[in-house]
Amino acid sequence: MYLADSRAGTPESAAPSAESAARPRAGRRLAAVGPTVLALGTVSLITDVSSEMVTAVLPLYLVAGLGLSPLGFGLLDGIYNGFSALVRLAGGHLADRGGGRHKWVAGAGYALSALCKPLLLMARTLTPIGLVLAADRTGKGLRTAPRDALISLSSSPETRGRAFGVHRAMDTAGALLGPFVAFLILRATVDGYDAVFMVSFCVAVLGVLVLVLFVPGGTAARPAPEAGSAAVAARPAPEAGSAAGTAPRPTLRAALALLRRPELRGITLCALLLGLATVSDSFVFLLLQHRLGVPDRWFALLPVGTAASFLLLAVPLGRVADRWGRRRVFLAGHGALLLAYALLLTSWHGSALPFAVLFLHGGFYAATDGVLMAAASDGVPEELRSSGLALVQTGQALARFVCSLAFGAAWTAWGDRTALMAATVALALCALFFMIRSPVRPALAKDGLA
Repeated sequence: MYLADSRAGTPESAAPSAESAARPRAGRRLAAVGPTVLALGTVSLITDVSSEMVTAVLPLYLVAGLGLSPLGFGLLDGIYNGFSALVRLAGGHLADRGGGRHKWVAGAGYALSALCKPLLLMARTLTPIGLVLAADRTGKGLRTAPRDALISLSSSPETRGRAFGVHRAMDTAGALLGPFVAFLILRATVDGYDAVFMVSFCVAVLGVLVLVLFVPGGTAARPAPEAGSAAVAARPAPEAGSAAGTAPRPTLRAALALLRRPELRGITLCALLLGLATVSDSFVFLLLQHRLGVPDRWFALLPVGTAASFLLLAVPLGRVADRWGRRRVFLAGHGALLLAYALLLTSWHGSALPFAVLFLHGGFYAATDGVLMAAASDGVPEELRSSGLALVQTGQALARFVCSLAFGAAWTAWGDRTALMAATVALALCALFFMIRSPVRPALAKDGLA
């Protein structure tokens, strides 16, 4: 269990040396995460139970229940996974401008997504379903960057990978429970989809209440820095041309100017290009069902395999990223995704196939989701943390939106195998490009992704 690190009783005169500041103190276990991370993890756990209940049944509901084609589903899936990109910059900017508004902007996003759950009961055709999913993803876009900024600001630079790993593990525990709840509801009710949507709404409201009551806001979320600590030493230097010690003003222009920083520009480009070849979860589950003939009633359990692997590996891989380099772990995660694609392309139909594919799929998320945010945080000043993280998330989300549209169209035109082959080749080429473009140097392995 990760508990907040207490420094009470530490003599002020015992200031650490420059050498000792760069590594964990002797006699102390690896630094623990703070209460803000645990509180946000609890909110994400509850919210993911709600959202994954819907996500687990949505592909089958749309394709088998409403009869959408793969192209139509690709459009809705692209909206579901990519529409939030249009508002992530706005959410990050609003949080930064408020000076301590991260919690309330995130709360507005959680509340909007909760309100969309019962609206799915009234949407039966492509257009209204698309509008409801767009509104739901707008809520996700508003909350993601401020939430990740709170995690980043409440953690020291040398433990951010671990902090994001703990949060993602708690988030994934909800993703593990959500499909089980949906599965039980579908088996116990006659009109199962409507029941899933209503229970999802009630759970989402509980998550909003936990955020309001237990997550600190403003400066209360930030740890008090220690004099001479690595956290202080690692703060970004003032921009050239600015007054010494003057923080950059959180304007939209300043947020976009962050892309002039080579480290953040490299991370954003890497996330964008690799996202263009990342097939969405829903298509992976549909491919597995198509290959193995999984009965409809068991379809909702497929995301459980991904979530279980993510939960198992998120914290260990976060710690590995802190120690051995976030770029290495990030690219290795895409290697795991390539192996999952390769298994789906083989003629193997053994009973172990779904377990292997879902394990690799979850490992991909464990090695990339929180690790990407931890790496991006290193190159963004505190005053623009939400906006900087939103830039990276926007590029990645837009890329995955395009991938969903392209994959759905390719599946409709040429079949699922050809579509997956094209995605596999594209992902391999993008990963190879970044390995050649910026080979890992041991001394700089922890600096970022590029």
